[in-house]
Amino acid sequence: MSEPVKLKGLVPDHLKVRQSRILLDSLEVMIDIGFHDFEIGTPQRLLISVEIWLEALDLPPGDAPEGAWNYDYLHQEVRRIAGERRYNLQETFVHALFERFAACHGVKALRVASAKPDIYTDARGVGVEIASFTGSAP
Repeated sequence: MSEPVKLKGLVPDHLKVRQSRILLDSLEVMIDIGFHDFEIGTPQRLLISVEIWLEALDLPPGDAPEGAWNYDYLHQEVRRIAGERRYNLQETFVHALFERFAACHGVKALRVASAKPDIYTDARGVGVEIASFTGSAP
């Protein structure tokens, strides 16, 4: 087996990493959400996306998992918060997720979105998105 090519220090300054984010894209959760009579007590499919921009731009030293963001934690927290109560509004649920992840160490910026994919047959979904910044990225 050949030795991997070492490129550290060879990347030009104009190509250096300037932001890093963790993305949980379209996690499907079943959640008791909605305020219409037909929605109450009938869990609905909700797609959740969480984007976390990190303060640290460097790789974890030595490829060590301890220095990386725990994807399982992100996944489990979305599911936990979805299951801990019923919600009338997507806005309330999305804010609960936002507050949880905004409180995590190392978070520089955050966007959380939800979508109900089964509401309108002629739309991919209807939902809510909130972010700690304006524009498409911090």
